[in-house]
Amino acid sequence: MAVPQERLPQSSIRIEGETGPGHESILTPAALAFLADLHHRFNDRRLDLLAARRTRQARYDAGELPDFRADTLAIREGRWTVGKIPAALQDRRVEITGPVERKMIINALNSGAKVFMADFEDSSAPTLANQFDGQINLRDAVNGTIGYTSPEGKTYRVGHDPAVLVVRPRGWHLPERHLTVDGEPMSGALVDFGLYAFHNARALQARDRGPYFYLPKLEAMEEAALWHEAMAAAEEALGLPAHCMKATVLIETLPAVFQMHEILHALRERAVGLNCGRWDYIFSYLKTFRGHRDRLLPERGQVLMTVPFLKAYSELLIQTCHRRGAFAMGGMAAQIPIKGDEAANEAALAKVRADKLREVQAGHDGTWVAHPALVPVAREIFDQYMPSPNQLNVARADVQASRDQLIAPCAGTISRAGFDNNVEVALRYTAAWLDGLGCVPIHHLMEDAATAEIARAQLWQWLHHPGNPAGGTPAGDGLEFTDHAPIDFALFDQALAAHTHRLRASTHPGAARADDAAALLATLTHAEQLGDFLTLPAYDRLA
Repeated sequence: MAVPQERLPQSSIRIEGETGPGHESILTPAALAFLADLHHRFNDRRLDLLAARRTRQARYDAGELPDFRADTLAIREGRWTVGKIPAALQDRRVEITGPVERKMIINALNSGAKVFMADFEDSSAPTLANQFDGQINLRDAVNGTIGYTSPEGKTYRVGHDPAVLVVRPRGWHLPERHLTVDGEPMSGALVDFGLYAFHNARALQARDRGPYFYLPKLEAMEEAALWHEAMAAAEEALGLPAHCMKATVLIETLPAVFQMHEILHALRERAVGLNCGRWDYIFSYLKTFRGHRDRLLPERGQVLMTVPFLKAYSELLIQTCHRRGAFAMGGMAAQIPIKGDEAANEAALAKVRADKLREVQAGHDGTWVAHPALVPVAREIFDQYMPSPNQLNVARADVQASRDQLIAPCAGTISRAGFDNNVEVALRYTAAWLDGLGCVPIHHLMEDAATAEIARAQLWQWLHHPGNPAGGTPAGDGLEFTDHAPIDFALFDQALAAHTHRLRASTHPGAARADDAAALLATLTHAEQLGDFLTLPAYDRLA
């Protein structure tokens, strides 16, 4: 069902692609006019900030190291705190995340978690249907009418005490090609934020529920300031009280860890906390140091939150947040239940418990899980060690995280199994994403765009290490596996072909897009420079 173009406002906003059932109730002329205004007011600034990212990365590629900003020392040393945090967000001990799919929303709201982060970003593939169906689903969740009946006839409804809803729009870097203004693609971030705010902000504000947002992929305080201005403009346009829109920022890029005080300050009256987005943070470390061959990371399974640079990052985040009266949220547990193997399942749950124990004892105010079955596991740990709603009293004055500690590489090895797993994860996730799925269970872990980015970035890093010429074999200081066999492009090509054949013949998500995914992964891995994001070139091939 297409929305007639003649009914759209006179701002040259257009819908590109065939809309589906119910989309006209989201893409109303008034809503589209609201989006067009956001675009006209903020898109040029967004593009300028993205250009600043590229300039900054070019300096890193040339050998510069990220560091704390000299021009914002007064903010870091100043005595200030964030604004008042709403009662609904005072206790965030367990948060669950997931895509904006209807059944998943209901299960997440019913999971027993304090907060559900509905995700338009790393766990969603931005097809037209996913984006606008997701807006319908969230609207129905907010107004209390959401329901779902499975093909088997099972009915799902939201219970009496649902989790508090927080929405994560896409990052500033992602376009939305299905909505254009004057022929220019809109910002995915402004589309997700704008449609959700337009249709739900008044109802949420009437119930003292925000609206609340998680902000991803920020690299600088100026990017946070742009979010503040966009939210202020939306509040004014919708007749809402100033600063009723609240934000938690994911610190999931290496540049951002050096501007945590500044990011909170830019969002001062609407900031409620920062989150350790660990998987994207590891990917950002790889990307930031793509030109620094002395900062090699071992295989993903060895890059745990206990390694020095990640420990320093998480502890500095806690110290920063609590100094400013904001909450310090822990990271994601990616494990999912292992059915039919009790020993393996208990081993996986033991890892979750250990991770959550580390977080709560360090001073985090809450944590993330990806599966409803992990909510009681994480809650038990936080209930035991955090009987109060939060730990703002834990100052962590002992933390002294220097620039060098925050960027120190970690020791480790690369095994054949670790290399092969990266190829498989990157391929299978990319294929599923191209087929419209943004989160995929692989080997009992819930993989999303962030974890797939680690896999493909590590492959690039290992293969482009000095001595690993394209198509050749390592020489001199080229990398080796733990059995001393060389890591080279021939091995990558062989592994990719084998996994592509297996995926193509399987019933796994994305099997039909195996060849497309393999071609994209091969191009990105052989390229002379590590690509900024997998999802940007993949977007052009999206179903």
